[in-house]
Amino acid sequence: MAGKATDPVGFFDSGRGGLCVLEAFRRRLPHERTIYLADTEHCPYGNKPPEEVVARARALTEQLLSQHCKLIVVACNTATAAAIDILRATWPETPFVGMEPAVKPAVLRSKSGIVGVLATAGTFGGRLYRETCARFAKDTRVLTCVADEWVLLVEKGETDGPRAEAAVRACVEPLLAAGADHLVLGCTHFPHLKPVIERVAAGRAAVVDPSDAVARQAVRLLAERGLLNRPSACGHGTCPSPPRLIQ
Repeated sequence: MAGKATDPVGFFDSGRGGLCVLEAFRRRLPHERTIYLADTEHCPYGNKPPEEVVARARALTEQLLSQHCKLIVVACNTATAAAIDILRATWPETPFVGMEPAVKPAVLRSKSGIVGVLATAGTFGGRLYRETCARFAKDTRVLTCVADEWVLLVEKGETDGPRAEAAVRACVEPLLAAGADHLVLGCTHFPHLKPVIERVAAGRAAVVDPSDAVARQAVRLLAERGLLNRPSACGHGTCPSPPRLIQ
């Protein structure tokens, strides 16, 4: 059923990664009610078979819909790649916003004609990534790096320090050496390591984080459907709701 403006916006990810998307959304619409589900028991998704990721995405969507969420943000690149078409077909009246690596802006801004994409194996194997590259990167060399270890670091809270820097450097340095002047963060966990990535890149490449673009898309869909919550509905202009973790 169609939602109401006062209903919450739902977000889900395999863990803490999608919090960067939630934060970007809250900066734009701080008065919206939000629910965030972190599927920590099944994290990470990147190395799991697509059918398992689809099953988890369906289960999380059902939980959010049971809380009457008016829009759902699949704040996970792997889950988007595996499941968003199925979610939209299963719940056609619910608007879904998904993630995809920000290849297009990186390609448009690149001066070297070489960009690097950092993501999980699940994202690289998905239709959205292949179609985005085919559409926007025909004349650009796109280098890829599977950085599954970064997900585990973020989940453990190791977003800085020697271990985090060593893991980042192992992935980023080969991309820089090959001439990449833009580094696309293709997993919602990766923006949590952005300060380390920028330190390793040391000005040699720009870091492209899609979190704000996804938040803008969520805002646009809410506006198109007349589902924007008015600040007065929350009493004080904000409706803080802490992330809800499921085990």
